[in-house]
Amino acid sequence: MVYVVSDEVMHKSGGQRMVVTGESGGMVECRWYDGYSVQREAFHEDELLPGECASGE
Repeated sequence: MVYVVSDEVMHKSGGQRMVVTGESGGMVECRWYDGYSVQREAFHEDELLPGECASGE
């Protein structure tokens, strides 16, 4: 799946909703607030689910 900046996603194994901040070569950069600070990490696109699918909506 192709993600674009501002899409909400979740990791397939669970966790917090994240916002896509960039995408390149199959890697998706995400940011999220963990309650203390803003975190960021890049995930392979196959590791992510669209935010609306992850919540069961």
